[in-house]
Amino acid sequence: EVQLVESGGGLVQPGGSLRLSCVASGFTFDDYAIGWFRQAPGKERKVVSCITITNGLTVYVDSVKGRFTISSDNAKNTVYLQMNNLKPEDSGTYYCAAAYLDCPSSTVGYWGPGTQVTVSS
Repeated sequence: EVQLVESGGGLVQPGGSLRLSCVASGFTFDDYAIGWFRQAPGKERKVVSCITITNGLTVYVDSVKGRFTISSDNAKNTVYLQMNNLKPEDSGTYYCAAAYLDCPSSTVGYWGPGTQVTVSS
């Protein structure tokens, strides 16, 4: 059974940092792409970043470039999202998603239950 479990969310002040983790199981990790999505209350779920495990290619939404870094530890079937210089607009529920070879979309793929990130002073 495919399972994705996020962790690492919490409350942080603006300018602070968090590292999110996504542990995957139930599929061949190396053949998939793993994405991080954010959903703020009352808003659509949107992609933040994605890494294609097959080749290591990464993508980021413009608003997080230079602040967030996505990476993977393939031996641990884990993807990380290092978030630095956090801003209030980064707040929301962060979901980990997986799709075969290509990055998942907001509606297609396997999803974890999410972890809450709140950036506030």
